[in-house]
Amino acid sequence: MPGLPLAFAQPLILIGLVSLPILWWLLRLVPPRPRRVDFPPTRLLFDIAPKEETPARTPWWLTLLRLTLAALVILAAAGPMWNPPVSTATARAPLVVLIDDGWSSASTFDARLRTATDLVARAQADSRGVALVPLSDPTRDLSIETPDAAAARLRLIKPKPHAVERADALPAIGRLLAGAPEAEIVWLSDGVDLGRGDEFVSGLAKLTQGRAVTVVNGGVHAALALAGVDNAAGGLAVKVLRADADGSTAGTVRALDLRGLPLGETAYAFGSGGRETEAKLDLPVEIRNDIARLEIAGEHSAGAVQLLDKRWRRRTVGVVTGSTSETAQPLLASTFYLARALGPFADARMAERGSPAEAVTQFADQRLPMMVLADVGNVAGEARERLSRWVEEGGVLVRFAGPRLAAADDDLVPVRLRRGGRVLGGSLSWEQPQRLASFSHEGPFAGLMVPDDVTVSRQVLAEPDSSLADHTWAALADGTPLVTAAKRGKGIVVLFHVTADTRWSDLPLSGAFVDMLRRIVGLSGATVGPDVAPQPAGGQETVAPTRLLDGYGVFGAPPPTARPVAAGFAGRATADNPPGFYGPPEGLVAVNTLLGTDRPKPLDVAPLSARLEPYRATEPQDLRGPIFLGAVALALLDALVVFWLAGGLARLTGWRRAPAAILLGVAIALAAAPQIARAEDPKRPDPAADAFAAKATSGTRLAYVATGNAEVDAISKAGLQSLTVFLAQRTALEGGEPLGLDLGRDELAFFPLIYWPIVPDAPKPSAQALARVDAYMKQGGTILFDTRDAVEASPGAETQSPGMVALRGILASLDIPELEPIPREHVLTKTFFLLRDFPGRFTAGRLWVEAMPAADPDGPEDRRPARAGDGVSSILITSNDLAGAWATRPDGQALLPLVPGEPRQREHAFRAGVNIVMYALTGNYKADQVHVPALLERLGQ
Repeated sequence: MPGLPLAFAQPLILIGLVSLPILWWLLRLVPPRPRRVDFPPTRLLFDIAPKEETPARTPWWLTLLRLTLAALVILAAAGPMWNPPVSTATARAPLVVLIDDGWSSASTFDARLRTATDLVARAQADSRGVALVPLSDPTRDLSIETPDAAAARLRLIKPKPHAVERADALPAIGRLLAGAPEAEIVWLSDGVDLGRGDEFVSGLAKLTQGRAVTVVNGGVHAALALAGVDNAAGGLAVKVLRADADGSTAGTVRALDLRGLPLGETAYAFGSGGRETEAKLDLPVEIRNDIARLEIAGEHSAGAVQLLDKRWRRRTVGVVTGSTSETAQPLLASTFYLARALGPFADARMAERGSPAEAVTQFADQRLPMMVLADVGNVAGEARERLSRWVEEGGVLVRFAGPRLAAADDDLVPVRLRRGGRVLGGSLSWEQPQRLASFSHEGPFAGLMVPDDVTVSRQVLAEPDSSLADHTWAALADGTPLVTAAKRGKGIVVLFHVTADTRWSDLPLSGAFVDMLRRIVGLSGATVGPDVAPQPAGGQETVAPTRLLDGYGVFGAPPPTARPVAAGFAGRATADNPPGFYGPPEGLVAVNTLLGTDRPKPLDVAPLSARLEPYRATEPQDLRGPIFLGAVALALLDALVVFWLAGGLARLTGWRRAPAAILLGVAIALAAAPQIARAEDPKRPDPAADAFAAKATSGTRLAYVATGNAEVDAISKAGLQSLTVFLAQRTALEGGEPLGLDLGRDELAFFPLIYWPIVPDAPKPSAQALARVDAYMKQGGTILFDTRDAVEASPGAETQSPGMVALRGILASLDIPELEPIPREHVLTKTFFLLRDFPGRFTAGRLWVEAMPAADPDGPEDRRPARAGDGVSSILITSNDLAGAWATRPDGQALLPLVPGEPRQREHAFRAGVNIVMYALTGNYKADQVHVPALLERLGQ
């Protein structure tokens, strides 16, 4: 129905509404039953004119009530449905479903899956073939398949973490439609155009001429993205983008470090009609340099994440000049041009008054990552040795030529230099000023646009040799070098063969000067020390993927299809190079979904001339029941009105009042009898307890203690649900839905393992509840206590954390055996998986179990059995937040980040959970295998 999410299963029945005027005419024509009036002859003279008159026609309000009743019956018979599923034009032709599965669809991908699932289910009911076309895979052979096969393949479709080039799928779609000329097309679109969207729409319009096409878009919130990070002097800014400009939207951008710990957050807001806004983090530069991830809170997509490596860090660059303060003009000095060029991306720290040697020593002691020496000749003495050692430890030294350097004999340069200088274009020179001609493909300037407005009138020449070309990053038109560089230890020495001001060239006036310095600053680290090395200058070195993002923006292990990238990679993510971190920890390279220049815009589907449908945010609701109920209510009201008009109320009065009162009293007594019977029968079973027992015993279930904290309880439930699924995938256990327990009310004996998250500010359970817990543990049950605060407890002080203090208060009321950290040979370490530790969200905590007695009281402590007795430990204690590591959303994505976030930490947490559950269910049956060698030895004796 236009404008409303309303549809009818049998719309032709609505034609019956046309008969309402006829019904109105009939109701107005037929009067109600005439009222009977006694007319005795003796009162003829008194009642000549009656006081009341019976109308000749039905009252208008009664007619309106009956017309409404008829309209409701017709509407209910038509099968109204609120928020109906996406409909198709026909029920016979094959169905082709195009699915946008790029990053822009991830945040609302569940709506697309739900819509696609409904379409496949109806196709199965109509015996129609289905073809699923994920637009991210243009090379896949497409064909019409059965609905069952399509439903199985639909469950495997996940959003991709990169942009999808829809136009690349047009050839495959054309071949599919050529083989199915009657097929109907439904496009589940995300409504975002990142380029080439018009090409895809126009191409699809040509392929679908004469066919029924439905485009599903809207009804869900628009995708948000981050791009264009700028670590400026005033703070770190990032662009927040959206394609749909309707309405105002506000949110939060969070900053995290490499371990996933929060460093700060800031708010953003879109104005009405705006598609771009900015979020700025005002943090100290030291904290900003630790930021590795920016994300939009609540937006689960790779496009809502910007990863930062050391190229985004704001470096501090020390600038030393050889010019004296008496001769240097502030607006023409080299420091002026260097400060302006470095300002957008680095903090330029000018040397204080004093000699260059003193400034060099000061900057080296401050461990700055980069120094610029502008026309500094020789740095002699102890400062020379200190500068050389600073470069070898990883510093980047940039030198600019000038009269002093040209006359000096300094070997702290990348190539050997000729004394003096070369003058071009002077009155005594035959040569013309030279233009900048090229940048080396092996250097950091590769890819920069060569400016045509840069000319050099004087330069310091390098001595030609066989290795000069390898050290040249930029050259003039005559082949002489403009910029040379060479590695020294872990550092780099770079030389500009011209001055940093405009005396020898107009390079400082060009935008290329800023870009060149930006690339050089990117080679430096945040600080310089013995373990810090700059990024290699060459562009051919590649780095392998380390941690990559999936379509929902969650880190995971690299897929087998991911390929390495160049060490200086600056492009956007692709299918071969998904977004994430590449390279070793000391030299990570960040690859992002969006570049700083990318701007999503709305997708125009008007050329398709398609039927537009929105996504359904909720499940369809059948309105026939409520409408029929309203019709019945109106029918009862109509009957009461007719009864009243016919004088029925008057007939109930008089002698009938006594029987009516008797009947009313009997009804009240009958209604109260069951309540009295229940009150007199205190031993009657509790239906709630019976229902809980039936549910708990319908299968093997895990349980958790309901703490009263909604967030903690939700994480506990989600964690145990995910662990149950993991158990079903890896073991023969097919558990039921986990249940939350009220310790004072619910029976605990139904559950082999109970997870108890400790909340420090939660009230302590009652004495009766703790007595039930103590009985449960003594009867063979196992409780896993989790204080969830390993990241908060300082090393060696776990017992002083708030969670552990609260746990000790609980355990003080229980009969608890002696506990110890889990020994290396404990059966828990090999119940199912072979484990060395039991990590959760955190890895710093330890798992405590019931202490095991030594096999021989006089023997060594490490020669103990795997488990004393035949039972299992009734108590397990950890602080690693196991449920937080297990908890996932319905789409399979993790709810909480891990600390420190190692690649397989979550997998190991699930394995720890499997071992604990298997231990609680099977006991120490594997412990006997430990003693097989000893048993065989005794049998041999």
